[in-house]
Amino acid sequence: MELGLVGLGKMGGNMRERIRRAGHTVLGYDRDADLADVHSLDEMVGKLSSPRVVWVMVPAGEPTQTTIDELAELLEPGDVVVDGGNSRWTDDEKHAEQLAAKGIGFVDCGVSGGVWGLTNGYALMYGGDAEHVERVRPVFDALKPEGDLGSVHAGKVGAGHFAKMVHNGIEYAMMQAYAEGWELLEKVNSVDNVREVFRSWQDGTVIRSWLLDLAVNALDDDEHLDGLRGFAQDSGEGRWTVEAAIDNAVPLPAITASLFARFASRQDDSPQMKMIAALRNQFGGHAVEKK
Repeated sequence: MELGLVGLGKMGGNMRERIRRAGHTVLGYDRDADLADVHSLDEMVGKLSSPRVVWVMVPAGEPTQTTIDELAELLEPGDVVVDGGNSRWTDDEKHAEQLAAKGIGFVDCGVSGGVWGLTNGYALMYGGDAEHVERVRPVFDALKPEGDLGSVHAGKVGAGHFAKMVHNGIEYAMMQAYAEGWELLEKVNSVDNVREVFRSWQDGTVIRSWLLDLAVNALDDDEHLDGLRGFAQDSGEGRWTVEAAIDNAVPLPAITASLFARFASRQDDSPQMKMIAALRNQFGGHAVEKK
């Protein structure tokens, strides 16, 4: 099938390549002309055959809203827009209503996989009407990992980004637990090979995970993380998860504490946040602050 893809950054560029490897045609647009296949959204829409599917992969908030606004004027009834960025689920509901007024379908899709997705595939969580989801199915199948797992129609519009938001909240708490354990191991005099302790956990333990593998990768690069500053940003989804928990009276002590720990990292050079920063760099290519 044909797909228009808006946003060709770290995620979008690799997604374009993976979709093409599956035999589909992708016309990519990015503000960086060196990355783009076309020079405007208007040109991209004009080159796609009807009914069109356009996947938006730009930052949440105003960049996504601006793109949706422009596509609403360019696309035609029967076309479908997919928001694959990290938008808030409440924005999805507004975007679906805005596009539906012009007969254009909308699917929200949470995408997980980071810089490793090109090789390993992307976990996909999507929401929307079944007919719109099915229109995008070939692209979902191209992006997902091999096998039966890694892709889910989570529910109606907003469900995909809500599921991805909760996924990221869990990720916050898991990273925090690894970071706290690493700091404690580094602190005591009796343990003199912390990196190999982490490595030993990769097989046969109940805490083995891909995040643990990435922690070992980071420690192989810098055994004591001496080159990193203990500072970690938050993408916003941790905050949204805590806000949703408050709205629904659901206790999330571990996720909430992990978010607050990141705030603490901005006040001093936190050893735990060195590990958090290293993990975010490993799975998502997020920037780290060097000492």
